[in-house]
Amino acid sequence: MSENLLSLVIWVPIVAGLLTLATGGDRNASLARVIALVGALAGFALSLPLYFDFTPLHGGMQFEEFTPWFASLNINYHLGVDGISMWLVILNSFTTVLVVLAGWQVVEKRVAQYFAAFLIMSGLINGAFAALDAVLFYVFFEAMLIPMYLVIGVWGGPRRVYASIKFFLYTLLGSLLMLVSFIYLYFQAQGSFEILKFHMVPLSMTAQILLFVAFFFSFAVKVPMFPVHTWLPDAHVEAPTGGSMVLAAITLKLGAYGFLRFLLPIVPDAARELQWLMIVLSLIAVVYIGLVALVQTDMKKLVAYSSIAHMGFVTLGFFMFTPDGQLNQWAVEGALVQMISHGFVSAAMFMSIGVLYDRLHSRNIADYGGVANKMPIYAAFALLFAMANAGLPATSGFVGEFMVIMGAVQVNFWFAFFAGTTLIFGAAYTLWMYKRVIFGDVANEKVAELKDVNKREFLILAVLAIAVLGMGLYPQMFVEVMHTSVNDLLSHVAQSKLM
Repeated sequence: MSENLLSLVIWVPIVAGLLTLATGGDRNASLARVIALVGALAGFALSLPLYFDFTPLHGGMQFEEFTPWFASLNINYHLGVDGISMWLVILNSFTTVLVVLAGWQVVEKRVAQYFAAFLIMSGLINGAFAALDAVLFYVFFEAMLIPMYLVIGVWGGPRRVYASIKFFLYTLLGSLLMLVSFIYLYFQAQGSFEILKFHMVPLSMTAQILLFVAFFFSFAVKVPMFPVHTWLPDAHVEAPTGGSMVLAAITLKLGAYGFLRFLLPIVPDAARELQWLMIVLSLIAVVYIGLVALVQTDMKKLVAYSSIAHMGFVTLGFFMFTPDGQLNQWAVEGALVQMISHGFVSAAMFMSIGVLYDRLHSRNIADYGGVANKMPIYAAFALLFAMANAGLPATSGFVGEFMVIMGAVQVNFWFAFFAGTTLIFGAAYTLWMYKRVIFGDVANEKVAELKDVNKREFLILAVLAIAVLGMGLYPQMFVEVMHTSVNDLLSHVAQSKLM
């Protein structure tokens, strides 16, 4: 089974999604829900051996699978994960289970299609994280856009068509530049699309800078980095709760993962040369976008801008080069931890907003007030997630940010100073929203009629709370498996690839 574990993690959710579609839609909605939940649980269960059977001291790829696909072009079905990608596959499979539960009672129309979209997307995203062939990666990377486009466009809000088209076009443009880069590297690697061979190709500085630009637009849009971030707030506001959870917790990580798997190891000299650009754009995301979040009146839009600020922390850590051209290990590992933590916290924040939206059908902060009087259990969960979003110690939100700031101090004090402002701004916009929504007197009759979380909602929030606290109290289990892979990456990036 371990020989085909990654294929099972990819294709079991996709097959479950197709079986969910085969139920016939709303006529058999209950059956569709059951199949979707079983498929999601099976996908998550299959992903767990990736952690338990992983050898942390082994720096190469593990659980590899290799089958020729298009032999004439040397395109192969080649899969494998290391300490960097393994946790992202597990995070995606974990989130899929929560998304199915989140839509269990809420989605009443096109039920089978809704759950099928998320299951198929889950398998495709796992494929992107596990692909070791560039064409295979591109296929998975592009294919996952389709179910997300449908989720936003079919089950989204009033401006769902605009938001879904904007999301699709932004990402598609960057992906085309990535495809051109892969074709160029194919010829430079003597006719191979193997990603690990791309890492070994010597390139001139001109070629590296052009590839840097292409990869930057491919992955910066996905993160999203300033200034190509404008699609994200629209997509989040219009997406259903499950769509927002996957969008923030998982799909943004594909962009950050692309920087680690492609940009840094393929064009390390250009990355050192243009470090200043990445740091400036990352700090703008941390500081400016944090201030933008502070003035939002829509809860979803506020958390969406919060995601951009937190992902700015991730890209900041990835490009923290020391004066001698070495990447700082604290910063890179902290950025990876922040990616995983943001998956838990952002999913929890959007789930919390979804709980209120399902009751009042409003995301406006002004429409709430005094929720704690009617929903005390919900208020307790929301407070924990708000504190994690603000980076409170003992929550997962603190660990990654602390590690990145530690690394930034070793490189440049001012980088660390501006990065540290996210702790202030994060607390400001998150607790300001929490105070206005949760505390005070009951604001209106609709709030007075609110009922606390049901068993399904409690289960989802409790699982996310355990994840947030577990990672905050014992981050070692996350760090130890990525340590050797990060060391290998750092040693590779430290070597010049100039021809």
